Amino acid sequence: MSRERRFVAALLTAAVASLVPAGAGRAADPVDRLTAFAVDMSNLSTGGRNTATVDIIIYRWSTDAERDRLTDALREKGADGLLRALQKMDDVGRISRVGSLGLPLRFAREVPLSTGGRRILLGTDRQISFLEMREQPRTVDYPFVILDIRLNAEGKGEGKLMPLAKITQDRDHVVEIENYASEPVRLTSVVSKIEKRK
Repeated sequence: MSRERRFVAALLTAAVASLVPAGAGRAADPVDRLTAFAVDMSNLSTGGRNTATVDIIIYRWSTDAERDRLTDALREKGADGLLRALQKMDDVGRISRVGSLGLPLRFAREVPLSTGGRRILLGTDRQISFLEMREQPRTVDYPFVILDIRLNAEGKGEGKLMPLAKITQDRDHVVEIENYASEPVRLTSVVSKIEKRK
């Protein structure tokens, strides 16, 4: 395996399974908490398929104003502007391997589905290491982490996680999300642990 491929495989593994030890939590009760089984099916997975149980905590949903701020930043200043705007936002949640602190989430939206379920869209900026900044592999052009989860009316479902994503917008303002690996990390057995709100 080439040096760059080993490097990217290590980045994918770190993105899915953070090694930061568990520590201080958040005082406020979350609006949602999900668990999922993550399976890396990409061509960059090493030594068989990398798997992990993932914990997603959402403290609050992003507002329309926050969504518009990100949309405007992408339209006016491209992916770099979007990244800077996202980095300035307060955390709205966290994604981690169960038992670790993991990564802060900076964007979280829920969209009701006609089936009675819901779609959850989550995003954040990815932590870029000193080594990655120094080596400047293609991965530095993929600074976002994106999750797209579909749940049924019982709060169960599946989704996908793109730990190395690029977000662009074409002339017609159509947003395109490109995943660095051959396919996203699959999220299976996703379960919402928050009781259905009345």
